[in-house]
Amino acid sequence: MSALSRPVATVVPPASLAVADTTGVPAAGRTALALQALLLDCTTFDAGCTVLVRAWAQRLGFDRVSMALADHGTLRLAAVSDGSDPLAATPTQALLLAALGETVDQQAGVVWPEPRGPSGVPRITRAHRALVPSRGDSVVGVPLVARATVLGALCCERHGGVPVDPAELAVLEQLACCLAPVLALLRDRERPWHQRLRTAATTRTAPWRRVPLAAAAGLAVAVLAWPAEVYLGGQARLEGAVQRVLSVPADGFVQQVHARPGDSVRAGQVLVELADQDLQLERQRWQSQLAQHQDAWATANARADRAQLVQNQSRADEAQAQLDLVEARLQRGRLVAPFDGLVVQGDLSQQLGAPVRQGDALMTLAPSDRFRVIVEVDERDIAQIVLGQTGTVALTALPWQALPLRVTRVSPVARAVDGRNVFEVEAALLQRPADLRPGLQGHARIDAGRAANGWRWTRRLVESARLALWAWWG
Repeated sequence: MSALSRPVATVVPPASLAVADTTGVPAAGRTALALQALLLDCTTFDAGCTVLVRAWAQRLGFDRVSMALADHGTLRLAAVSDGSDPLAATPTQALLLAALGETVDQQAGVVWPEPRGPSGVPRITRAHRALVPSRGDSVVGVPLVARATVLGALCCERHGGVPVDPAELAVLEQLACCLAPVLALLRDRERPWHQRLRTAATTRTAPWRRVPLAAAAGLAVAVLAWPAEVYLGGQARLEGAVQRVLSVPADGFVQQVHARPGDSVRAGQVLVELADQDLQLERQRWQSQLAQHQDAWATANARADRAQLVQNQSRADEAQAQLDLVEARLQRGRLVAPFDGLVVQGDLSQQLGAPVRQGDALMTLAPSDRFRVIVEVDERDIAQIVLGQTGTVALTALPWQALPLRVTRVSPVARAVDGRNVFEVEAALLQRPADLRPGLQGHARIDAGRAANGWRWTRRLVESARLALWAWWG
């Protein structure tokens, strides 16, 4: 059962607050313990405020109890026992805030009507007097003080009952002193960590706590000053050391495809065959003409006709040259792998019979035993990259194995990637596992020396602030 729905004990009359029961515990002490138990059972600070004002009104015989909290010099209404909205801007809420502010400003209990007889320090009661609608009603304000700081105040109203006397006011102030630290703990538990840290730093620390704080500060300084490795880098991709593009030697059509991207090929293996029907016909034509010219040359030689002999010999040489050209074109129509490697681009399996033009790229091959790593380094870090630096790369396909690398080239031109400028740094792998493939991606880190942890963690912020200051100041 929650604190809001828990049944409250029978109301204790104000006159019996100082009376002890059979156990010897005064009624005020039992009331304070009961209210503290209700507060400690609440999970949030706002719920605790609501439970407190309701229980205070029921146990101490008041018709309405209101609570206000002081926060950074301002006073806000936190809870009202009659269930009204504390944030509503009504005339009644304004009167309650004025009375509560009067109590907080004086940091003492304020009672109206003022008790008769000898009194102590006079109090300002104008706002409390405005809350009393008729004769016989009474109102009392009690401050909530925790750790020598005014947390807020309580305003208790009683209609047509017994007026508040100095003895009852003393008991109410005693209850407020017992409950204010619990409210402060509930409020501090919900405050952000930076506010709690600021409060702890500005609060006077006990001597026995200074040694741990000094040790923590020394440890923080040591961690910030401790030198550590500086790593620069970014996204990386694996490429072949060289790439060979197989292009179309002449206009034609795709007839056969023997390899697709990802296939391993051997040197001399046929990868693509182009349609050669026209070339076959042209070869037959030139072979026929060559045979005719050779027969005519033989006839002229038998007749000893030197003029026809020379003429037919020239025509036969021309036909032979054309035939050799056709044979070469037929040979080039069968695209073969120039070396052992891997097909990385060019899927023509769905383009059989498609026309191609001379110079079109059909496939791209990369060697399977020589690789290079391309690292995308942010322009803010490129000044610290030099040739010969070492590092590691972790590929997405092999995250458990970091491969060593060495920087071999730094591109002098930047390019835009995802809204930022990066430079491509080329590095050579110092170790090549057998299952590497061109096109793999990962993350690379290049060793750029050592620096203090404080500088490593704040370098980007300091450089950005310096650039912004220069741009603004000139």
